[in-house]
Amino acid sequence: MKRTRPPALTKLELELMQIIWRIGAGTVSAVQAELGRPLAYTTVQTMLNILERKGKLRRELEGRAYVYSARVTEAKALGQGVRDLIDRMFGGSSEELVMSLLKNGDIDAARLAELTRRFDEEAKKS
Repeated sequence: MKRTRPPALTKLELELMQIIWRIGAGTVSAVQAELGRPLAYTTVQTMLNILERKGKLRRELEGRAYVYSARVTEAKALGQGVRDLIDRMFGGSSEELVMSLLKNGDIDAARLAELTRRFDEEAKKS
């Protein structure tokens, strides 16, 4: 049976999660104040509630307001996002992702060699 992956975060969901990871926990008003652009209170509230239903956030009632905090780490969400990208765009092949980066000039052979060296060091620690 194939394991189902959690759905990838949308751009706005990721933006809101990054705020929560940075501030630790916050109300709708606190998250709204941290946004770098105007967004309606009700929109922020709706998106935080969606993230809570998706299991990305938890919320607790404190006084009259809900306080939202992360249920998933930034590293875990990043890993899920990368895996989703590889599955959707590269047929599940991380090698094809690397080849695409090389072909498009987003990474060169010297940088790839440096990343290989760093990978080898991390593998030795495990």
